[in-house]
Amino acid sequence: MKQPMPDKQLQLKSLPGVDHILTLAETDDRFIRVPRSLVLESVRRAIDDIRTQILEHRPLVVSDEAIIKQAALLAARKMKNRLGPLINATGVVLHTNLGRAVLCREALDNIVAVSSSYSNLELNLSTGKRGIRYEAIEALICELTGAQAAMAVNNNAGAVLLALNTLAQGRQVIVSRGELVEIGGAFRVPDVMIKSGCILKEVGTTNRTHPHDYTHAITEETGLLLKVHTSNYKIEGFTTSVSLKDVVGIGKSHGIPVMEDLGSGTLIDLSAFGLPSEPPVSEQVASGADVVTFSGDKLLGGPQAGIIVGTKQCLDQIRANPLTRALRIDKMTLAGLEATLKLYRDTRVAVEKIPTLKMLTLPYEQICQDAEVLLSLVTEAVGDRAELALADMTSRPGGGSCPGLTLPTRCLTIRPETMSVTSLDKQLRAFDPPVMGRIENNCFIIDPRTLQPGQNKILANILKKLMN
Repeated sequence: MKQPMPDKQLQLKSLPGVDHILTLAETDDRFIRVPRSLVLESVRRAIDDIRTQILEHRPLVVSDEAIIKQAALLAARKMKNRLGPLINATGVVLHTNLGRAVLCREALDNIVAVSSSYSNLELNLSTGKRGIRYEAIEALICELTGAQAAMAVNNNAGAVLLALNTLAQGRQVIVSRGELVEIGGAFRVPDVMIKSGCILKEVGTTNRTHPHDYTHAITEETGLLLKVHTSNYKIEGFTTSVSLKDVVGIGKSHGIPVMEDLGSGTLIDLSAFGLPSEPPVSEQVASGADVVTFSGDKLLGGPQAGIIVGTKQCLDQIRANPLTRALRIDKMTLAGLEATLKLYRDTRVAVEKIPTLKMLTLPYEQICQDAEVLLSLVTEAVGDRAELALADMTSRPGGGSCPGLTLPTRCLTIRPETMSVTSLDKQLRAFDPPVMGRIENNCFIIDPRTLQPGQNKILANILKKLMN
């Protein structure tokens, strides 16, 4: 026999007042570290939620404990940081959505040391007078790249915007049509150029550009020749492009400065580690470019920054641009960047200590060993509640770096018995810490390449809790 619905009006009348619940919350351990203003907001919200459920005739128990529990849950959500760490099991090393480069221990230690105290951010300790914040990294960058001068701003798009605005505002900038790239978030080189106050002059075709395309396009209105490294895609087949060295030659013969946007940018020759060759910054500087820009948080493996290197004349002009102050980096970025750059004085040390480089160059044999350990841990944790196996797959550099490159890897595949794969994926993302993997062939995939030290055990414990 169907039970009669509880009387809606009686339930509404039985709702306790806010003050009553607040008094109970004062002695409840779940609210110990919660500010009173947030406790009040959570209690009001909890009572309102239950009132709504009553009005919608949804079955529930109206009690002080039910309201306190709901309020505590709401308060906990508010107290939790929105930005937090997670486990990257996707195999994408420079995952833009997951914060790109993981910083090395040296960078983290330096950030803490500098940001937890006063520092000589803009103080010349020799003279006791105001200094320039870029002095913390300029000499180091010049040492590593061979450039005359260097500085850094908030990101590479900012670096490109600033350099273009400084060197060619109101004038034409010649770019090959095949280099008008679009980066993540639909930001495009032509749009950045418009905002910089420059006039775009396209030359060549999508797949073929020749030296004469540049020379024929040069007029009295030309302010800059721009090369853009296609770091996030490749054009293959019937193609021709003009090298930076050749563009520099054209620029010098016409008295026009040349700039290259390297995009990702690397300080070492990755081909020495079995990866496709990406042009190191030092090679581009040696080609004679007046300005080269690149990212700090991609292949470099440091904090987000846009690094500008080049001739002293051009860099002096860029520093004097009022936009430089609007785009400047803070002490924490400088501290992390300096510590990361110092590791590049020894390539072997850089590859060992900078997580991005270590993950990219991780030998397949090592990944196989890591996968075996992971399989053993997860098998012990979940038992027969999931079908587990190892499979050869591929990882990706990500972050608009090394386009088309895939890295051989061995992954753990999980096919749960007690829930769907999509449900497992959703629950892993909702866990604390969240876990990001990928789904292929109705299996949840965990790629050991991007797991940080100790995370295999954490993952096993998380899976155990979710599948019990």
